[in-house]
Amino acid sequence: MVDILHRIGVTSSPDAVYAALTTVDGLANWWTEDTDGDGNVGGVLRLCFEPGGFDMKVLEAQPAERVVWEVVDGPEEWIGTQVRFELKQEDGFTIVLFRHEGWKEPVEFMYHCSTKWATFLLSLKKLVETGKGEPAPHDVKISNWH
Repeated sequence: MVDILHRIGVTSSPDAVYAALTTVDGLANWWTEDTDGDGNVGGVLRLCFEPGGFDMKVLEAQPAERVVWEVVDGPEEWIGTQVRFELKQEDGFTIVLFRHEGWKEPVEFMYHCSTKWATFLLSLKKLVETGKGEPAPHDVKISNWH
């Protein structure tokens, strides 16, 4: 198994980052505008993009500390993987340690997703720091896959 890993620092509170990760409105403002569902533990978030989408079951939601989702529907490569956000405060920043874990192998789609995750994490940073993110369909287009 292989994982996608990223680390960003945000000049905002862990509570603000947590809200952006656990509410439909928050997710719609940094990841994709076409978001609905339930961000509470046991709930399912539905995130839609131009070529398709996926459903995330919320496994953990510890305020200002951790959010963990399991992909329950979407691209075959994503099914059963987990997306994890660990939050901590350090030197005036909220540090977000991101992990999309459990990929069976490093297929080309994983390369694409790693770059897209980076762009969306920068959108999350922008949202909590300025109040305006760059969610799909306004996100950075990185290739012919979007």
